Amino acid sequence: MKGYVARKGNRWYAVIYEGTDPVTRKERRSWHPAGCDRADAERLAARLACERNGANEEARSLSFGAFLRSRWLPGKRLVLAASTHNGYRHNVENHIIPALGRIRLRRLRPHHLEAFYDRLLHPRNGDSPLAPKTMYEIHLVIRGALNEAVRRGLVSRNVALVAHAPRLRSIPRVEQLSWTPDELRTFLRAAAGHRLFAAPWTAAFTGMRRNELLGLRWDDFDEKAATISINRGLVVIDYELHETRGKTPRSRRRIDLDPTTVSVLTESRDWQRAEQRAAGIEAAGWMFTDGRGQPIHPHAISQAFERIARRAGVPVSRLHELRHTLGTLLIAAGVPVKVVSERLGHATPSFTIETYQHVLLGMQADAARVFEQLVAPGPLPPDQVPEKSVETREKHRKKTGWSR
Repeated sequence: MKGYVARKGNRWYAVIYEGTDPVTRKERRSWHPAGCDRADAERLAARLACERNGANEEARSLSFGAFLRSRWLPGKRLVLAASTHNGYRHNVENHIIPALGRIRLRRLRPHHLEAFYDRLLHPRNGDSPLAPKTMYEIHLVIRGALNEAVRRGLVSRNVALVAHAPRLRSIPRVEQLSWTPDELRTFLRAAAGHRLFAAPWTAAFTGMRRNELLGLRWDDFDEKAATISINRGLVVIDYELHETRGKTPRSRRRIDLDPTTVSVLTESRDWQRAEQRAAGIEAAGWMFTDGRGQPIHPHAISQAFERIARRAGVPVSRLHELRHTLGTLLIAAGVPVKVVSERLGHATPSFTIETYQHVLLGMQADAARVFEQLVAPGPLPPDQVPEKSVETREKHRKKTGWSR
């Protein structure tokens, strides 16, 4: 990189020549303000040019895998939730680095990425192809990492923006299961008497995510106001529990409770305190705990849910389907989408509408009948019905060419 100084008005600038853009073939220069002194501008230009030249020397020998491991992933740890960062790391270590890690960062080309995507979608060694959603997530990781490389001046362009890549709209949407009211009642009857009965009941009546449910503490429960506040979540990473702040900005919310759910939680709290006193366990304040007073592991609560569902004879699904069942039943009952969205902690009501399109489509017939009752005029009284003679009707048929 070469640097020089230029003046605009009363101010001097350090200008760095960055070569020719490989796509547009135009020369690229970056301007850096240096004040009103030419000497300051010359010093700044020399320093920036030296830094850029050093970065270029480093980029020449830096492989894509080394950049992901040593630069990009450590930096993303500061801005991502622990579970999201773990997903990125899994894709990098298991898919990206084995195929693209040895390629020099500056020599990575669109055809490398296209061949990589094709091998994952159409493996030739008998392995199963990756799911389209996983493919798209891998592409997002590569695109984000190369954006960071461009920002740091290690490469001049992001080749992931040029390569043909899997698109989100081509990913088939998996329709989630939801129980009928009778199936949900059957499941809750089968869960009665289970040590963790309050957990699936609370999930069914509030629509909480699994991590939100397991992150509840008794301080979050207000018995008098009949509310429960979601302030944290617990996720599992490498079979260890980690606290998270929530999936969306609206994840932290307060949910109103019905009287029955308040009674269920109150009785569960009293039973838990008696259990911990009998076992000599110091209460840690978690709402749903194991035999040692520690938070229930997410895998354990999911396995307990599946066992209860099988015993109840209802369609076996994930614990998350209790949340989907709540949203489906509320919307089908005519509860406003905005209210359902707030209760579920969705990022926007539009996401709620997209998720429950199958329910909204089924309600169109009801909407048509409601509008008919509001607007359509009723039948005319007999004395106001115009009478047409047979002769008049015959003339009308001949004129219009209509016949039975």
